[in-house]
Amino acid sequence: MFLPDPEGIPVRKIRPPRAATGMLLAFACLTALPSTPARAQSFFEELFGIGRAARPPQPPRNVPVPPPQPVDPGAPAAPFPGEGAETRPSVPAQPRQPVVLRVPAEDNVAGQELLLNGLNGSLKIERNGSAYTALLTLPGTKISQPTESCTVKLDGGKPVPLAAEGRAQGVSRFAASSAECPLRFEVLDGSVLATPLGAGRACTFTAADCETTPAGLWGPAAASLIPQAAEFDTARGVADRAVRDNYKIMTQRARGSDVRPIVQEQAAFSSDREQTCRTYAREGVHGYCHLRFTEARAIALAARLGANTATPTAANAPPRPRRPRAPVEGMNPDAAGAEPFADQ
Repeated sequence: MFLPDPEGIPVRKIRPPRAATGMLLAFACLTALPSTPARAQSFFEELFGIGRAARPPQPPRNVPVPPPQPVDPGAPAAPFPGEGAETRPSVPAQPRQPVVLRVPAEDNVAGQELLLNGLNGSLKIERNGSAYTALLTLPGTKISQPTESCTVKLDGGKPVPLAAEGRAQGVSRFAASSAECPLRFEVLDGSVLATPLGAGRACTFTAADCETTPAGLWGPAAASLIPQAAEFDTARGVADRAVRDNYKIMTQRARGSDVRPIVQEQAAFSSDREQTCRTYAREGVHGYCHLRFTEARAIALAARLGANTATPTAANAPPRPRRPRAPVEGMNPDAAGAEPFADQ
């Protein structure tokens, strides 16, 4: 491009190249930076987003944390974040209470004929007003011929008076103070648990040449119990849970050396139940003896824990069967005579 000169002579104006312009700008930036190389490098790092500029800010270290302020014992606790200022006081958990099963009535077996282990012998308890008597026929084996069986009627077949011993273990107890074979009876539901009061388990009748072992559960015949096996199984689960719960409560309340006897007693209960019920007729089919023995244990533990055994907290009676629902009107693919659902 030519420009006119004051003297009239055209003069050509020369523009600097673009590369030279960029170099001049870079030189100007470098001259404006501090002289130290470290500061120049920091400038370029900040300019291009590298180095410290790319790192997230770090929190300060070694900052002292103020100690918590003391709180007066009577002052209310501060609410948690997000909660209102007004909070309800926490309710302490209620202590576990013993499980109480229904205690059998004293006369629930009155007038019934019970068999030892559901097999043989005969026990019939009669009530006359407030007095109780028992007609007892004991099964056994001959002393001279142990392979042969025999029977002996206690007190020559006369009614034996029964002395009430209260309910120290939860269930009613009676004692038959016979000189030949003293026994104690614990009244269970539909059965009686007999325990000898003498030195041994056997009673010997020399004149009758017969030795008897009346200890065990006197109850109904096995044939009448088999149809109720499902109900007994359900009630057995309730009784087992009651025994476990009451046993746990008793061990929790005990202290120190008192826990070990309770554990040993619980272990002895399991072995005694097996020994008593293994001879009951068809026990593996109906489980009647295990049920009654377990219920007696649960009631005894509740009584020892100081529970009111007159008010049951768990039902040891089998539940009532549910009534079948009425059929719904209309096509029912599962009804007899209806077409299969896949063919409709």
